[in-house]
Amino acid sequence: MFKVESYKGNKEDSYRMVLKQLVALVEDETNTIANLSNASALLNQFLDQINWVGFYLVDGNELVLGPFQGLPACVRIPFGKGVCGTSAAERKTLRVEDVHEFPGHIACDAASQSEIVVPVMKDGNLLGVLDIDSPIKGRFDVIDQRMLEQFTEELAKHL
Repeated sequence: MFKVESYKGNKEDSYRMVLKQLVALVEDETNTIANLSNASALLNQFLDQINWVGFYLVDGNELVLGPFQGLPACVRIPFGKGVCGTSAAERKTLRVEDVHEFPGHIACDAASQSEIVVPVMKDGNLLGVLDIDSPIKGRFDVIDQRMLEQFTEELAKHL
């Protein structure tokens, strides 16, 4: 049974608690949609100053909207387009301090000012990306990046 634990301590300690909670949520579940849904809900509960968190999943040469928390979003994103498509094409995390300065940014929510996109990889294959938007410029730092990369690595084990 999953139990919500309170977040306390420094940022890394809080992320470690989230990782523990993620494992508790997904370790006995084999359904990808259920695990992605709970993962996005967990991050939405944990992260402050965000306005969208969710997943885009690989579908051929594009990403298609998966489970998320937030306003309705763009459904399909070609590889190489916007922050999500670029992250998927390059298979690397992109941390964008000001989305309005990112060439080809796709504005699904006009309130978004910064974004982090983390590829979800399993056995060398791209499954999709974790996308998190914030209405605050410069919201995401190197700690967020490192810990969210650990989050997606752990999640991918259960997809």
